[in-house]
Amino acid sequence: MKIIQHSMVRLGLFALALLFCLAGRSALAQQDQANYIGEKKCIECHKQENSHFSHTAHAKVFRLNPRNENESRVCETCHGPGSLHAKSTKDKNLIIGYTKEWGTPVEKQQEQCLTCHKGGNRMHWDGSAHANNKISCSDCHNPMAKFSAKGLLKKASITETCQTCHQQQRAEFMKRSHMPLPEGKMSCEDCHNPHGTTTRPLLKADSVNDICYSCHAEKRGPFLWEHAPVRENCVNCHHPHGSNHDKLLQAARPYLCQQCHANTNHPSAFYNASQFPNAAGNPLAGGGVLNSRVMGRACQNCHAQIHGSNHPAGARFQR
Repeated sequence: MKIIQHSMVRLGLFALALLFCLAGRSALAQQDQANYIGEKKCIECHKQENSHFSHTAHAKVFRLNPRNENESRVCETCHGPGSLHAKSTKDKNLIIGYTKEWGTPVEKQQEQCLTCHKGGNRMHWDGSAHANNKISCSDCHNPMAKFSAKGLLKKASITETCQTCHQQQRAEFMKRSHMPLPEGKMSCEDCHNPHGTTTRPLLKADSVNDICYSCHAEKRGPFLWEHAPVRENCVNCHHPHGSNHDKLLQAARPYLCQQCHANTNHPSAFYNASQFPNAAGNPLAGGGVLNSRVMGRACQNCHAQIHGSNHPAGARFQR
């Protein structure tokens, strides 16, 4: 009985997928039958859209210096031929739309944009995290209005556009220690290429370390004495976006160091009851002497060159 039920469910899903496929093909077939009617016909109905569009780079290129016949069609360059749409404006299958409500498949939207915007930074768009998650170009860009200084973004800046979806990273940038992104000294695009790269987090280099070294060149080396976790990955110790600990650290010092260096030649239990006075100001049992190694930079009071050292006596990354 269960086998029959599973078979019926699979058959139903297959039939549903087939209907969507046939509907999509029917819509494309209708669009292929349409003819180009020219920009003036579009403006007769879309006057407000035209007033916003006229300020954009697309409008200036298409109207003043088109590279080919397709670009000279202006509106129909992106939306496709509009003769059938002009006759039946409520049928959304007759023209290519760029909003989720319109219903044009994301793949079709991307195909239209990549007709001109292919190669370069978009070389790795196919197979990227954004493409695989069905992110359309129009989810980040608004080619019909000039909301940003460059890039025709949907928000005023790259950062605001990215943070529309990436709320966790937005929260991390609000922490005490963070990259100078909220201050406007950098943007998400300084480290990531949203249009696709060969790395999983869309990094603009082959690894996290290569990205960090582009600004923090003094940490690059090569060093005579290298610190293994530093060489492996900067995020072993640092949060890339923001942290409530000093210098974007994953944990407070000396706890961060003790995650690996539990057994050392000097006492590794830097915090204990004998090192602090009680609420009344009187030392607890043990003398209440504060261990100097918990002050300031903790382990780095002595091991200052923690990213690596070229000094002949730097095996312990000391000064």
